[in-house]
Amino acid sequence: MTELHATQVAARPRATASPLGPVALTTLLFGAFLPMLSFFIINVALPAIGSDLRATSGELQLVVGSYGIANATLLVVGGRLGDGFGRKRLFLIGLIGFTVMSLVCAIAPTIGVLLAARVVQGAAAAAMTPQVLASITSLLTGEHRARAMAMFGVAGGAAAALGQILGGVLVEADLFGLGWRAVFLVNVPVGVLAVAAAIRLLPETKADQAHRVDLVGAALLALTLVLLLLPLTEGRPLGWPLWTWLCLAATIPAVAVLGVHQHRAEQSGQAPLIPPTVLRLRAMRIGLLLAVAFFTTFGGFMFVFALATQGEAGMSPLEGGLSLLPMAVGFFITSIYGPRLQQRYGAGLILRGWIVQAVGYGLLAVAALTLWPDVDPLKLAVPMLVAGFGSGLVMVPLMGVVVSQVPPAQAGLGSGILLTSQQTCLALGAATVGTAYLALAGTSWGQGGALAAVALAITTVSLLMAPVTHQLRSRSSAQAG
Repeated sequence: MTELHATQVAARPRATASPLGPVALTTLLFGAFLPMLSFFIINVALPAIGSDLRATSGELQLVVGSYGIANATLLVVGGRLGDGFGRKRLFLIGLIGFTVMSLVCAIAPTIGVLLAARVVQGAAAAAMTPQVLASITSLLTGEHRARAMAMFGVAGGAAAALGQILGGVLVEADLFGLGWRAVFLVNVPVGVLAVAAAIRLLPETKADQAHRVDLVGAALLALTLVLLLLPLTEGRPLGWPLWTWLCLAATIPAVAVLGVHQHRAEQSGQAPLIPPTVLRLRAMRIGLLLAVAFFTTFGGFMFVFALATQGEAGMSPLEGGLSLLPMAVGFFITSIYGPRLQQRYGAGLILRGWIVQAVGYGLLAVAALTLWPDVDPLKLAVPMLVAGFGSGLVMVPLMGVVVSQVPPAQAGLGSGILLTSQQTCLALGAATVGTAYLALAGTSWGQGGALAAVALAITTVSLLMAPVTHQLRSRSSAQAG
């Protein structure tokens, strides 16, 4: 969600060097909370959206994926624009755009209007979110910065955990007959208050040395993501027509062209979107593999869980949201104690998280196979609590542990790459895991068997990532020694 370019160029605030006050910092952290909340709150509302706007399953996947694609593609661009034109200015532009697009989503009369608004909303989030960590880096030092960085992680984690619960409450309450539209409308008053506070409280900062925006790289990245995600999303409901296979095949040369462009840009002294030298760092490669594994499976699971619980299981949106409450509790526990545990265990905390997560999803698979469709929030509580606890142990320390092993001059770029991969993989998970789930659910497996298959797949991925994480842990230990 940002590249923290301020770290790379040792940016200093031009306006003030005073630490952010509590209210100003809280206002800034809304730039991390609202975009992540908007990604996850929508999942519980998807069945209602599909019914009201007569949307296909592929279009519902795009409601999630289009937002993620726009966000992931423009995150680093947003960070660079903030460096050059002012982080407060870009934060306000993004926050205002995000708030306006939330209103447009809430009143969308058709699925086409909703999808278009989600794209612009994702782009606005990409302008807003990078300024959060960049401002923290440039305005704060020492303990103040460390505490603010931890709060940034907690804000994102809290949004992910609370999003679907809040979505279920809002859809079920049907306030003023709004139904699913309330999940978008809730952003509007919060956004208005945050804009007013940001104008008054946030200081303006810029980077001492701003780099040109790699617009060609951003366009190539967007093309690559569309070529990959669009056919994965639309292929199954359309019966996999020829164009879907052509798009998937074209992904390979698109990646190659992107890689060549990034290499040439770096060789010529420009600032590429995804610097090859950073990708060659061993810690970054391991971190990216862990991020891809976690966020793809996590984003996919959140998408299919909402469909399964409100499908054959017959839960209401509220019950579906409440089924995630134990996961939110587990996540909150690790969000609170994660920074302290990270200081003690380092990358070993992530390793433990993969194992705990595997146990949680394994228990969920057993519940889906043995109890389905007679499930309710209480019967799923233990598996979801364990899975949430493990997910928090992986997600909360991941970026800090990886970036700490990257040379300081490249830490900002490393953060940007990791956070861009986060948004990309959340959208990729909805497309790939969602497609696999929907395909299985339409067979004799049913929705319960399909959910169990997804849970077992995540269990397998978690167990495979544990030894990969151990390599990062060994490297960390060696550096400590």
